Amino acid sequence: MEKITGNDFASPETMRDFLAFYKRLAGQQEPLYRLEDFFGRGPAWVAFRHEDVVAILKDPRFVKDMRKLSPPQDQREPSQENASVNKFLEWTKKMPNMLTVDPPDHTRLRRLASKAFTPHTIEGLRPRIQQIADELLDAVQERGRMDLIADFAYPLPMTVISEMLGIPAADRNAFREWTRELLSASLDPKQADDVEAVLDKFVEYIKTLLAEKRAHPGDDITSGLVQAYDEGDQLSENELISTIWLLIVAGHETTVNLIGSGILALLQHPEQMRLLRSDPSLLPSAVEELLRYAGPVIIGSRIAGEDLTLHGKNIRKGETVVVSLAAANLDPHQFSNPEALDITREENEHLAFGKGIHLCLGAPLARLEGQIAFGTLLQRLPNLRLAVAPEQLTYNPSTLRSLASLPVLF
Repeated sequence: MEKITGNDFASPETMRDFLAFYKRLAGQQEPLYRLEDFFGRGPAWVAFRHEDVVAILKDPRFVKDMRKLSPPQDQREPSQENASVNKFLEWTKKMPNMLTVDPPDHTRLRRLASKAFTPHTIEGLRPRIQQIADELLDAVQERGRMDLIADFAYPLPMTVISEMLGIPAADRNAFREWTRELLSASLDPKQADDVEAVLDKFVEYIKTLLAEKRAHPGDDITSGLVQAYDEGDQLSENELISTIWLLIVAGHETTVNLIGSGILALLQHPEQMRLLRSDPSLLPSAVEELLRYAGPVIIGSRIAGEDLTLHGKNIRKGETVVVSLAAANLDPHQFSNPEALDITREENEHLAFGKGIHLCLGAPLARLEGQIAFGTLLQRLPNLRLAVAPEQLTYNPSTLRSLASLPVLF
């Protein structure tokens, strides 16, 4: 059987037909697959069964903080063939955030950020999110066509997270460009300098934003984090900057892709689209199923914090373990008929938001944005359909399921 490489996890072919890629993984006969090279970082293990992914994400022996560990001595250095990855990893070591550290640092950072993501706070955003969705469709209604990514899926979550962070409307397009450049450049060994340049732009902007919030604090997350920092709440300057960077990027990019990939999945399963349109009460379960079937996050990773054994394989301290959330969401041992899109699915313990202490902080916000986005599109655009053949759609180079555009007619 053809060997699977690290690059396969980010290839356009994988994004276009992840089910076919999953069958290649499952066909390896081994519950742990050994990659010879993972994006220039050296060898890695891949876990793709639901039970294994959950166990790894909840096991404190698998850690996130690369600063505490070195690879095994006989493991070769990260390949210079992907200097872009190396640049980004070095930056994350200097600029830690809650996704790249372990307790107690993780606990402290998450506590500070979670104050803005309580269920009550998120539910209070419902009228504003609905207003944004309606205004975006008002702007394109008479055209009868749009790029669903550029005209709707991107500006909806970007507007929401920008308002939560207190970012001026005029600055938001820059974040989209920087995020796309970063996701693309970090996988291209020829763009290492671009990775560094984009990260520098992000940091300089955030420093300017912090200065503005100190001078003119508002009722927003950034002002709250600045106040916590200024009051000595165990938040370093780099942590402050990196936390805001994470909220900007994670606060919109994954939801953009959930909306885009979710609508494409519904368009390719018209019976499910008709069912959802006729019964809006199915929106919560539909969002959960779209997260399982077409969720944006393909993989995550952990580092073995000590020597350990899994499925008879010796995983050494410092080795990378890749967890494929998207593959785990297709595991037939966990889901009945997993290859089918079923918006009425009741047993749906998907892993789109991860598991354990790093469970996505923004999950309630993403769910709410998804429900409003899908509900509004189907209600207001009864003749929604693709403007191009599915094989003409292109994907951004990324480890996210990220459509470059989604032309639709209505």
